[in-house]
Amino acid sequence: MYRLPLRPEVRSWASAQLNGFSQIFLQRHPGCGALILLAIAVGAPNLLGGALLGGATAWLTAVRRRYAPEDIEAGLYGYNGVLLGLLLSVRFEPSLYLALLIFCAAGLSSLVLNALLKAVRERNWLPAYTLPFVSLGWLLLALGGPLELTPSPTTAATLQPGWVDTPLALVRGIGQVIFLDHPIAGGLVLAALFLAGWRVALWALLGSATALILALLHGMPMQAVLGGLFSLNGALIALALGKDLRRPWCALAGILLGVVLQPGFAAIGLPAMTAPFILACWLVLAAKRMMGLAQPAPSRTL
Repeated sequence: MYRLPLRPEVRSWASAQLNGFSQIFLQRHPGCGALILLAIAVGAPNLLGGALLGGATAWLTAVRRRYAPEDIEAGLYGYNGVLLGLLLSVRFEPSLYLALLIFCAAGLSSLVLNALLKAVRERNWLPAYTLPFVSLGWLLLALGGPLELTPSPTTAATLQPGWVDTPLALVRGIGQVIFLDHPIAGGLVLAALFLAGWRVALWALLGSATALILALLHGMPMQAVLGGLFSLNGALIALALGKDLRRPWCALAGILLGVVLQPGFAAIGLPAMTAPFILACWLVLAAKRMMGLAQPAPSRTL
């Protein structure tokens, strides 16, 4: 039976959206993005609408502003919008007002990222990573009260160190990158990374495990450690810095920095989110530049 092929613009839209989900983990892989989308649908279906709205709005803004087509197709104008949609859906009750806020925030994230990408490529700035998500996220959470958004009820599970909860913290940490605390959802995200490449998944696991061990050794709060709140930044740092196979110490140093930096955000009253990941990577990359070890920046980078 003959089937009509998808039009190029339809195929491009779909792959760009899925790439936006995979770019949260610094990957460009539509299949990986599809499994991450499935993980959200399984682990927290109430967050799915916000994630899709944020990703689509960020993409549409980039298209309307006529940003570089290769960046749009790669999903670079998507992942910050997805994360903002997830964050706001986690923190606030669903409403038409919340949907409008996600729409505006995701669109603004593309404008911010475009400026940062230009600075990275033209002035050799450090990578943007998830900076638009973190900076806009802090602002929106602070405005939640004045905007009269209804906070979502928090139901944190009590976790005790044991032969089950401690290993499960590894996959929880990978899932926590996208606000999923259920081990099954984290397992689906890990499967998505395996689809992108076994080395990708291995680095995420190593980063999550290393951050878990370091957090335990530093006496960090047990609930946060077992809940994966330290491992999430460890996984991202390993994915970002583990590409330099000649210098594995860079990834280890970055993960240690991420663990040490994270409590500081709570001390100043800010949710850490992925800020430790950004700062740790910046410090390691800046140190490599000072020592003359930095490689030339690729033409397409976060």
